[in-house]
Amino acid sequence: MNICVFCGSSTGSEPIYKEAAEELGTLMGSSKNTLIYGGGNVGLMGVVADATLTAGGKVIGVIPEFLQRREVAHNGLTQLEVVDTMHQRKQRMAELSDAFIAMPGGWGTLDELAEILTWRQLGLIQCPIGILNTHSFFDHLLAQMSLMTRHGFLGNGSLDVLKVEEHPRQLLTQLGAFSVQAS
Repeated sequence: MNICVFCGSSTGSEPIYKEAAEELGTLMGSSKNTLIYGGGNVGLMGVVADATLTAGGKVIGVIPEFLQRREVAHNGLTQLEVVDTMHQRKQRMAELSDAFIAMPGGWGTLDELAEILTWRQLGLIQCPIGILNTHSFFDHLLAQMSLMTRHGFLGNGSLDVLKVEEHPRQLLTQLGAFSVQAS
């Protein structure tokens, strides 16, 4: 399974975020899933990519040329695709992916999650979408999404497409990346 992971270009202020990225990458690599991500070597992006590679998995990065020029591109990937714009990056990651996971991150992560949820709502994709709610990071966003539903801005059942778990193994299982027995 090709799994797109949206996450921070920073590791955040709590060590648990980096630990979750390492665990997710290790599980993905050891279960022979392919990581699709933004192609960076920094922050949680670099951590999840390195862990996936170390565990024997494939990693495909998609990075805009301007970010590659800033020397944030990961040079040790299975494959690195360079595109012109951020929009092309998101489109290409979606084309390559069978499932999506949002981990803690900033504006870019929020943008990517919102866009992929919109594409799902519009029927442009049918892939499962997961949120790795490490250290309750997404609790307030999930509450906002519930409020949007209660106030009629999202249809009933809109949130049913989201798989939300605190731990990487449970989330990957929910997304169908491997069975409960897989190690």
